[in-house]
Amino acid sequence: MFFEDHDGALNLPKCHSAPFPLSPWERICHSRPVKLSYFQVDAFTKRVFGGNPAGVCPLDEWLPDDVLQHIAGENHLSETAFFVGRDGNYDLRWLTPTVEVDLCGHATLAAAHVIFRELGYRGEKIRFQTRIGELGASQDGDLITLDFPSWTAKRCDQIPAAMAGALGWVPRELFKTRDYLAVFGNEEEILSLKPDPKELERLDCLGVICTAPGTDCDFVSRFFAPGAGVPEDPVTGSAHSTLIPYWSARLGKKKLFARQLSQRRGELFCEDHGERVGIGGHAALYSRAQLEVV
Repeated sequence: MFFEDHDGALNLPKCHSAPFPLSPWERICHSRPVKLSYFQVDAFTKRVFGGNPAGVCPLDEWLPDDVLQHIAGENHLSETAFFVGRDGNYDLRWLTPTVEVDLCGHATLAAAHVIFRELGYRGEKIRFQTRIGELGASQDGDLITLDFPSWTAKRCDQIPAAMAGALGWVPRELFKTRDYLAVFGNEEEILSLKPDPKELERLDCLGVICTAPGTDCDFVSRFFAPGAGVPEDPVTGSAHSTLIPYWSARLGKKKLFARQLSQRRGELFCEDHGERVGIGGHAALYSRAQLEVV
């Protein structure tokens, strides 16, 4: 694997470019390594070392699932995005170090950044076909906005006994969609959370979103998903499919500005469109690389 820093330049053959088409996997694996272009992008931030890092791997055709999982595990980032396609239309998948997931916001933003800025796509909108349907990405200057589904959380009648032990705090309210949405009183409570990963794994959900009103923004959050191999996600775009409709209804606003309070921090520009939500953010390229997979 060969890296360059974000200020350098290194010309490498790219698996997605026309002069370097991939042969069928069965022939390649017996003859020579598969050379794949690879990018690491920090999403929902304007600077490297902030936001949420995601791997992005453009492909000419799909490799076997176990190979994709090995690549994601080797990268050891919360998600690696793999896509196949061209001209603004792509099939997109996301893998954590241990499992494939149905939706990931920051890796979608990272993939869109690579397509717009690194692969030279000049269209106004990108369309991604995924496990949960079509997603979109559009750019306005340096801001990329994702078109994602809106998930309205249902209030839980009771707070599971394991929740207080898992988070170290009892939330004021609890809701559920794909994830639990635990609502707290203020930003300081969110910052003070010290969850127990083993206890979190016992909960019947992918992850736990913890949220509260912000001091200099509309709302703040943190996201924990140790069962998916992500003890704490630095910035979680997909969690905002749940957060945006909740806070839009609570605050009576369609446009919201949010912060995720992980150690790396992140900023999200949000909009409630009813059945869809807009999740906007910046991205910063950290590295370009070539992977050699045998």
